[in-house]
Amino acid sequence: MGRNGPATAGFASLGLLIAAYLAWTRLSGGLPVCGPLHGCETVALSSYSELFGVPVAVFGLAFSIVLFGLSLAWWRRADRHALLGLYGLGLLGVLFVAYLTYLELFVIDAVCVWCAGYALTVLSGWITAAVTLRRNPAD
Repeated sequence: MGRNGPATAGFASLGLLIAAYLAWTRLSGGLPVCGPLHGCETVALSSYSELFGVPVAVFGLAFSIVLFGLSLAWWRRADRHALLGLYGLGLLGVLFVAYLTYLELFVIDAVCVWCAGYALTVLSGWITAAVTLRRNPAD
């Protein structure tokens, strides 16, 4: 069984919950609640919140579902291909959330705490998969 499987499944499930909230909010015509912080509204209303007419959060939701499935496969069945999938897709996810974070900081000039939290789940899951591959090449 994948030793760090619970960690990657945890990160993926947290990311899935965040992405589901953001996707549901966007698709229902609402805006994410940021509490005392501001920025979520600005990011959600920006032209960068959609890709090909589809809310970015929907892509995040689909991505998180795949990561969660791979995490479970690695954790429960010690499927090395699932771990490699987590690493490879996670790297793509890290690059994409880095791009989105760049847009928030330098183009949109606002930061969404939900988006930042999602980015942390993607980064944390990828780091966990990368460290596992490095330490346990046979895992």
